[in-house]
Amino acid sequence: MKFAVIQFPGSNCDIDMLHAIRDVLGEEAEFVWHAETSLDGFDAVLLPGGFSYGDYLRTGAIAKFANIMPEVLRFASDGKPVLGVCNGFQILTEVGLLPGALLRNDNLHFVCKTVPLRVENTNTIFTSGYEPHQEIRIPAAHGEGNYYCDQETYQELERNHQIVFRYINENPNGSTGDIAGIVNAAGNVLGMMPHPERAVEELVGGTDGIKLFQSILSSFKEAYQSASK
Repeated sequence: MKFAVIQFPGSNCDIDMLHAIRDVLGEEAEFVWHAETSLDGFDAVLLPGGFSYGDYLRTGAIAKFANIMPEVLRFASDGKPVLGVCNGFQILTEVGLLPGALLRNDNLHFVCKTVPLRVENTNTIFTSGYEPHQEIRIPAAHGEGNYYCDQETYQELERNHQIVFRYINENPNGSTGDIAGIVNAAGNVLGMMPHPERAVEELVGGTDGIKLFQSILSSFKEAYQSASK
């Protein structure tokens, strides 16, 4: 399986993402610069955290217009996996691949700590490796992680089981419904604020994040095997 790690000016978790795929998962991964216009040959797209374009105007708002984004939209419409983490989540909401928006943390402070999450839905290509309602710990680092949506959208997310991760014990940013991560209606686009790529090795504090990438890989292999029969 071959992963594309999209790089924007200001990305700063791109190397972490590449390391998680290449060195821990053992799969192919390449950086794709924001000015490129093709994702041919890739099987999954990863939008890393950071401060794309310095977060000028609004987080993710300028990245929305990058040359690579129409291709990311096409990639998603083809049903292929797209993962946006932190700034990547913000970008996914800006381009309309996910509903809602990310606002300033309710305490107006940057949050940088490992947070406990509960896996709310294991029937996705991103979470099949977890146990239902499993509690995990994933590092978070954001100033604008306060997920907001209106009540109608929230009810739709609940009804369609699109809420994949929730904060437990504490809500570090004030997000609606304690939401830490959601998928689109088709289930192939995930946005989340905490960083699973920073939780893939015991040496740096835990491995709760690696199951997310393993889940993507397992889903890809199952689809490939089904197609080859």
